[in-house]
Amino acid sequence: MTLKPIKTEEDYNQVLERLSQIFDAKPNTKEGDELEILGILVEKYENENFPIELPDPIEAIKFRMEQLNYSQNDLAEVIGLKSRASEILNKKRKLSLEMIRKLSEKLHIPTEVLIQAY
Repeated sequence: MTLKPIKTEEDYNQVLERLSQIFDAKPNTKEGDELEILGILVEKYENENFPIELPDPIEAIKFRMEQLNYSQNDLAEVIGLKSRASEILNKKRKLSLEMIRKLSEKLHIPTEVLIQAY
């Protein structure tokens, strides 16, 4: 396959087909190098044409709480008062900068997710 930038959906589909053919190529071989380069081209095309939006901050908190098996009381320990945790989860109170820092540190939620408007 001739390597070139992916500009159209047809180009994209051709590259995906080629990737499926050489998927198991060994590193440091001709096909392995082609696999790596095509992967980079696909990633660039997908980032430009199929961007993934960041999740809603409160939904991200709820999701992470579920993953960690956290209760509202556990969240209250991270951000302060139990009533404040309830207000946050019900979108009645905005996250403060200090809350964002604590949530990011304790729950490992990226700050770029938490700082979004909701």
